[in-house]
Order: sequence, then structure tokens, then C-alpha cells
Amino acid sequence: MEMEWNFIVRLCVAGLCGTVIGLDREYRVKDAGFRTHFLVALGSALMMIVSQYGFEDFLATHDGLRLDPSRIAAQVVSGIGFIGAGTIIIHRQLVRGLTTAASLWATAGIGLAAGAHMYIVAGAATALTLFGLEVLTLVFGGLGRRRTMIVFSASKKEFIDAMFERLESKDYSVISYEVETQRTSDGVVHRATIVIRAKGQAGEEGYIDLLRANPDITVEKIV
Repeated sequence: MEMEWNFIVRLCVAGLCGTVIGLDREYRVKDAGFRTHFLVALGSALMMIVSQYGFEDFLATHDGLRLDPSRIAAQVVSGIGFIGAGTIIIHRQLVRGLTTAASLWATAGIGLAAGAHMYIVAGAATALTLFGLEVLTLVFGGLGRRRTMIVFSASKKEFIDAMFERLESKDYSVISYEVETQRTSDGVVHRATIVIRAKGQAGEEGYIDLLRANPDITVEKIV
């Protein structure tokens, strides 16, 4: 019975560490939030426990039989890749979700550590993960300006061209764009898909004010 309580504590520690990291992702409005990170850490810890102790009764009744205790746990590293891949979005010259995928991978490792009764390692890894997600972003956030995809429409192509000029005049570089013309029951609609990046003194999200200030366009999506 004492061993079972020890296992429960390991699961709780893993779940707590995963939740802490997930709350950071939730705060950043990412697809994988605290529930996903909690389950990844909990599942990883469970796989580690089963891998280490799940076959003791079977081995006790089969003399000379030996099993690799790391075999099940090793599959977590491979399996987490499928979940991480689901958070990555690649569209044109835009890539989103790499950091969240990496945080899931790190969370799986933290869960394995907690499942192996390595609480100090799990706690330290959680703290370092948060350091990388928050502190490094504050310190080095200005080194690499991220790219943003915007989809908006207008009734005239001139309005779209004017928006391009407006963005470039405010230190936003238009990396790529595509304009489609569609005929609807209300008339002709021009839909633009652009990828921009802030440069110089332009704010990372200052383009939102520029879009809102233009009554001639309708913003459909920002990624």
C-alpha cells in the first residue's frame, strides 16, 4: 500500500509541473494549454511507473526472464512527437506552434522524471522551462521579429493597395501577399492574404490599430 501512495505522489508532482507550464501557454493563448500539458506530464509519469514496476509480479513467477524497464518509457519520446506536430502550423512563409510543441516535449520529459522519483530534477526542469518561455522572451524578444499572417477583404482593390502602403509607411515589411477576387451576391470582394514583419521601431502588434482605423477593409483572420 505504501508503494501505491508513492506512485500517486509521483503522478501528482508530474501533473502539477505540467499544469504550471500549461498555464503559461494558456496565458499566451496557445492551442495547447494547461489541460494538455497536465495530461502529457501525467501520462508520461504513468508510463514511467508502469515501465519500471508494472511487470514485477510476472517476472517473479518466471525465473531467468528479464525485461528492459525503459522500453515503455522510451516510447513516450516518440509518441509525444505526434501531439507536438499537431500544434505546428505552416502556411506560406509563416510557422506557428514550434515553441508550444517544444514545451510539450519538455513537459513529457518532466513527467518521466517525476515518474522515476526524480522530484528535484522535475522541479528544476519546470523552472528552467518557464525561464525559457518567459524570461528569455523578455530579454531577447527584440532580436527576432515574428511574422504575422493577416487575411482581410475590401470592396475595391485600391483599398487593399492603400493598406499595403499604410503598413510599409509604419515600418512593417510585407514579406508576401496574395489577392483573390470573388463575386458574391453583394458584388465583387477582393480578399488579401499577407505576411508581415515589424521592423525598426514598429511595435509587434501595432498593425492591429492600423487595421482597425481603416473602415474600408474587413479583417477576417490574424495568425
